[in-house]
Amino acid sequence: MAHHTSRDFFSGPLLSGPATTAIDPSETDLTWPFGDLIGIDRDDIRETAYEVFFTACRSSPGFGGGRNAITFYSTHHHLHDIGDSGGSGSPSASGSGSSGGGRMGSGPVVVMTPTSRIKRALGLKMLKRSPSRRMSSVAIGGGGGGGSGGSAPGSPNAPSHQSGGYSPTSMFNTVPASRPRRPLTSAEIMRLQMRVTEQSDNRLRKTLMRTLVGQMGRRAETIILPLELLRHLKPSEFNDMHEYHLWQRRQLKILEAGLLVHPAIPLEKSNSCAMHLREIILASDTKPIDTSKNSDTMKTLCNNVVTLSWRSLTGAPTDVCHWADGFPLNLHIYTCLLQAVFDFRDETLVLDEVDELLELMKKTWSTLGINRSIHNLCFTWVLFQQYVLTSQTEPDLLYAAHAMLSTEVANDAKKPDREANYVKLLSSMLASMQGWAERRLLHYHDYFQRGNVFLIENLLPLALSASKILGEDVTLMEGTGKDDRKIVDSSGDRVDCYIRSSIKNAFAKVIETGSYKSTSVEVKDEASEALLQLAKETEDLALRERESFSPILKKWQSIAASVAAVTLHHCYGAVLKQYLAGMSSLNNESVEVLQRAGKLEKFLVQMVVEDSADCEDGGKTIVREMVPYEVDSVIMRVMREWIDERMKRGRESFLLMRDSETWNPKSKNEPYAQSIVELMKLAKETVDEFFEIPVGITDDLVCELAEGLEHLFQEYIKFVEACGKNMIKTELCAHSTPLTRCNRDSKFSVLWKIATPCSVPAEEMQQHGATEAHHPRPSTSRGTQRLYIRLNTLYYLLSHLHSLDKTLALAPRTISSARTRHASHRRHRSATSSSYFEGAQSSIQSACQHVSEVAAYRLIFLDSNSVFYETLYVGDVANARIRPALRTLKQNLTLLTAILTDRAQALAMREVMKATFEVYLMVLLAGGCSRVFYRSDPDDSRRF
Repeated sequence: MAHHTSRDFFSGPLLSGPATTAIDPSETDLTWPFGDLIGIDRDDIRETAYEVFFTACRSSPGFGGGRNAITFYSTHHHLHDIGDSGGSGSPSASGSGSSGGGRMGSGPVVVMTPTSRIKRALGLKMLKRSPSRRMSSVAIGGGGGGGSGGSAPGSPNAPSHQSGGYSPTSMFNTVPASRPRRPLTSAEIMRLQMRVTEQSDNRLRKTLMRTLVGQMGRRAETIILPLELLRHLKPSEFNDMHEYHLWQRRQLKILEAGLLVHPAIPLEKSNSCAMHLREIILASDTKPIDTSKNSDTMKTLCNNVVTLSWRSLTGAPTDVCHWADGFPLNLHIYTCLLQAVFDFRDETLVLDEVDELLELMKKTWSTLGINRSIHNLCFTWVLFQQYVLTSQTEPDLLYAAHAMLSTEVANDAKKPDREANYVKLLSSMLASMQGWAERRLLHYHDYFQRGNVFLIENLLPLALSASKILGEDVTLMEGTGKDDRKIVDSSGDRVDCYIRSSIKNAFAKVIETGSYKSTSVEVKDEASEALLQLAKETEDLALRERESFSPILKKWQSIAASVAAVTLHHCYGAVLKQYLAGMSSLNNESVEVLQRAGKLEKFLVQMVVEDSADCEDGGKTIVREMVPYEVDSVIMRVMREWIDERMKRGRESFLLMRDSETWNPKSKNEPYAQSIVELMKLAKETVDEFFEIPVGITDDLVCELAEGLEHLFQEYIKFVEACGKNMIKTELCAHSTPLTRCNRDSKFSVLWKIATPCSVPAEEMQQHGATEAHHPRPSTSRGTQRLYIRLNTLYYLLSHLHSLDKTLALAPRTISSARTRHASHRRHRSATSSSYFEGAQSSIQSACQHVSEVAAYRLIFLDSNSVFYETLYVGDVANARIRPALRTLKQNLTLLTAILTDRAQALAMREVMKATFEVYLMVLLAGGCSRVFYRSDPDDSRRF
């Protein structure tokens, strides 16, 4: 694992400005894993931690008084001995022990040339300056712990609320500069580091001297320190009563936490000593309790505290005193002690004297109930927490925390004799560290930029180590049943998860901060512009991932860039899908969006190909996750949807036209139905808009559009020709006059029956026929004239079909389709004709034939019925002439040519001639309603 130990990465104000100071833990998102203390603040814990530390180290050189210094030898050789190094005084095996000079006795411990084995093992650099290297003036008559000197630059100013009047300079006695100077002792270093005033330190020393009179061999863990302080310190030793009251409240709150709230040995609620102690503590809220020698309150307090402190699980007498070893009070105190290894002038730095300080802190283990495993947990946590509290400016701290986690903590976690309490503490600490790390790794685009991206290289191993310990070691030991196990996937590729999650979160942030979120999908122009911008930012995000993050993440995930590219492809595809779902037509903007999406897809695919070239499967597995955008298919789909929508609108328009059509021409210059004008206008607009769509129009699409239009035309043609002979036969069915030479089944009988609309008396027929003969005029009915309009309409449609077909065939933007659904249609079209509307044209020809035949049939057999049927052969043969019928026919033909267009006249005239011939034969051969033929009639018929 690469390791960055130099703070040269940071060249900004963090290094060029004042020394780095830790922020308040409550201002971070790092969760404290060891439980909370109610009513006790950090200053209370700090003061108590120093008191416990000093008491435990009272017999060590530098703590018990004296004016002589001794040499201190470090005996640390292995990382396994962190916090448990020997204090035998023997030199280190490597010869790197510190050296100094002085007389033996109770004098102070000084470190002249410290060389820290712990810092070497954790990758922490030695400092250029250290409190032990800062010389202090020797005070007259001062003890080792009260050593003082001139005010040092950078002294801390974190006063305790119990210390009253505290200032940074109060840690040192101001003496003439001419006094000889010496290095600070370990006791002085700890007092400075823990921000304890000299006044508080002196009170503590005084209490211990009074307590241990005649008991110098008494073990520290048997001293109930808060009780001894309450017994021996009086209000007169404080600046005022308020300061004394605050100090007394702190001592009582510590006793309450250690004996009542968080006792090491469970306490029954009905315990009388606990009840009495609660009453005393409650009474101290308003005013200080009387701690004089003869005070009943003090006697009761001492008896109850001693009784509660010396309890055992079994109730049997014990030599272990429990007042500060309950969880989590003990861990709060111990971690506060461990915080002292960070230089108060720059809290990103660990003191060079860390070996000696940790060795001294070990003496508090018996009082606080700490062992090596718990110490390793706490030290790991303190290193990690300090990295967080100092705004993550010192990567050395993160590396040191990982070194502790991957070696000491990991080894402790594998031991078979772990206590249940240790497992809970371990799980809680790892969960907190992992949670903090993963919040950043799952959003590493937000937390890491170009200047500090290398921090991922240290943070990621820590998260993976925590995950491994949680998953492989702890979870199987927390219980025997399935419900007692917390399943953690330690074998899965967490780095893959980090990449995908961070990419998704970064993409979501791009959408949230961009214009797409506030753009309505219905507002297509705005949505298109937003999609174009989103595609650009997605590509930029992919480039940043490939250049900045993937080279680091590749050490744990060989295809890190590919995973990122696939995730981005999916994210943009989801937005594109939403956009396309609301798109029913294509315009310049939407086509540009699709083309830009295709370009982005090609870029991401190329990124995957390049990144996964060295994979065993050549990247096939990861590529399968990329569901193609299929831009061409999307365009074809939308185009087909557009065609379907236009055809639907065309059919709706046709239905409205059909219901409102009267077959009356608009004018003589427009002798056709208005419905066909509207229909062809709609068709032309559809074709024009179709070719204006800014995409490559394929032959397939042209054929589909032509088919849709042709289907619409076919419906209209059926509507126009819905006036066939069957309808006429039904309407005009009548009985013909019995004929002498025609039986009922003969053809003439049928024709005559069709042509006779009704039976009229002979007298009326004769009178009406005579009138028509003497005053000829057109006999064409309104219905027949409407048939002429239908015929004109069909020819109008036929002529415009040619124009429409030419537009489709000669469109310049049409391209050939590689794979076409209409290959058979085009082969048929090319083999027979060049028309897209061949079927419609054929239907028009057939319809024209039918409409012309119906119009002629109606003109001759219905409209001209009175001229032929009712006048010929009425009376005698000699007076029956065809000339009046011919004059009427001429008038009808003149009207026909006036209504029909030139192209329609030929077919219509031919059908009229056919109908005329049929009626002539009928009249000639069948006779009138009152005519009976004789053998002599054929001679007369020649005259006709």
